[in-house]
Amino acid sequence: MQRVFSGIQPTGIPHLGNYLGAIRNWVKLQSDHDCIFCLVDMHSITMPWSPEELRQQTLGSAACLLAAGIEPTRLYNQSAVSAHARLGWIFNCVARLGWLNRMTQFKDKAGKNRENHSAGLYVYPNLMAADILAFHATRIPVGDDQKQHIELANDIAQKFNHDMGVDFFPEIEAFIPPAAARVMSLRDGSKKMSKSDPSEQSRIVLTDTADEIALKIRRAKTDPEPLPSEIDGLAERPEARNLVTIYAAMSETTPEAILQQFGGEGFGQFKSALTDLLVAKLAPVATETQHLLKNKDHLISVLRTGAEHARSISEPIVQEAEKLVGFIR
Repeated sequence: MQRVFSGIQPTGIPHLGNYLGAIRNWVKLQSDHDCIFCLVDMHSITMPWSPEELRQQTLGSAACLLAAGIEPTRLYNQSAVSAHARLGWIFNCVARLGWLNRMTQFKDKAGKNRENHSAGLYVYPNLMAADILAFHATRIPVGDDQKQHIELANDIAQKFNHDMGVDFFPEIEAFIPPAAARVMSLRDGSKKMSKSDPSEQSRIVLTDTADEIALKIRRAKTDPEPLPSEIDGLAERPEARNLVTIYAAMSETTPEAILQQFGGEGFGQFKSALTDLLVAKLAPVATETQHLLKNKDHLISVLRTGAEHARSISEPIVQEAEKLVGFIR
């Protein structure tokens, strides 16, 4: 059975894009993979943060993931398992500056003000490699924007193995689920749905009530034309394409099938049907999330249990890596 590792930053309540692009697939992977899921709070502090917000957002994210169906023993917060930081430092000393200079995500996040960003943001990919390889995970669910980081993790693993004269760290496979939906902003179909968007109307989060979901879908940007009957008709209509994509993903069918059903109609009936679908699928998650958040001691206990499980797997691996580099233990 292949080991899967994946993580999500606890920088806000997960939204519909996180659910369709990652969380729902994580839940399915649990049935036939050895899965480990992590709230990567160490990655969160590579950008400016509030300590109290980080604590609350970590618990909020944990509640959402558990409510969505993640098994409790598979979930923990990254900072509770020292193997991440220890192996991350070793990888800082294995990775080459030239490799990190090619990482496009740092360039995107830092922009023109890169000199004022943290060193942590720059070496973020090394810690991501440690997150995975501390568990000898081989199958990593990622989006297209993370494929470069997986390639770097393999480069680091190969260099470690070569330099130490061992075959210790395995090759990692980037697993991109074929049905993963690319969910865009409800206010701008050219931008991904994001926790950082200043408009709350741009995203549906997993704690939204039925009324909030209905309002956001009603206000979602569209155009005056009816829905087309063929998929080609969505090519130059990003907002319409986004809503059709969401409907298809939530109903686990194809955009073509959705257009066969709603083609030729205006957005009124379509938005009503989409709202009903979203409420039916997401309202139970929101209800369970709110229930879990009422007992934060229980959430902390779940994360601690998950961390114990994560340590039982990662500790022998990282201890061996430390011995291989010459550390006395």
